[in-house]
Amino acid sequence: MTMRAEIMKEDRHPASGGEAWSREDFEVKLRERGKSYHIHHPFNVMLNTGKATPAQIRGWVANRFYYQLAIPIKDGAVLSNCPDGEVRRGWVQRILDHDGFEIGGVKDPGGVEAWLRLAEAVGLTRDEVTDLRHVAPAVRFAVDAYVNFARRAPWQEAVCSSLTELFAPEIHKQRLATWPEHYTWIDSEGLSYFRNRIGQARRDVDQGLAITLDHFTTRALQERALEVLQFKLDVLWAMNDAMATKYGVNP
Repeated sequence: MTMRAEIMKEDRHPASGGEAWSREDFEVKLRERGKSYHIHHPFNVMLNTGKATPAQIRGWVANRFYYQLAIPIKDGAVLSNCPDGEVRRGWVQRILDHDGFEIGGVKDPGGVEAWLRLAEAVGLTRDEVTDLRHVAPAVRFAVDAYVNFARRAPWQEAVCSSLTELFAPEIHKQRLATWPEHYTWIDSEGLSYFRNRIGQARRDVDQGLAITLDHFTTRALQERALEVLQFKLDVLWAMNDAMATKYGVNP
């Protein structure tokens, strides 16, 4: 049985009906979905245990750039569908985090720029990353499916889909802990994206989790939230599947 099959052996879609879970129990069930987070994918395990070649690392960085570009577009979709001004005021920070900003003399180049600096640190040129020549078709398909979901779904579901951030700080910590040791040829300054996202992801989780716990208050809605979160987890897993197919996985 493959690792993915073992992870997904548990029932992903509990039977509908019954009383709503408590807020605490619902949060536990959301966090339990981390068992299928792509931190466990063989391609990611290879990257974070020092077994990847420079070509595999460059391939991962180049393909993930397509996802980085999509994040603020997804967040823009949430904003355009959300009638709640208080939510929008908080959510817009995500776009600033990725696209950057210059306000009142304070300037932040943003996460997309930080990813391009990572690309340069691993030996890619900006042109070959931004023209998307290395992006696998299946990665495009998965990312586009996620953006289209965020555009068309109720905004609360789009927010819920972002809760893969519950599990993101750990994967960033892994990269910061292992990449400098295993991949000494990568300039450590290029890893700033991961450093920045640890704090940003925690802040984003606070907002996204609060909205999800407040909105999905019936058993049917809570089960729908688990399906939505699983969809996003599957998107991330499918991206790794595509890269593993294209670049291989070293034992």
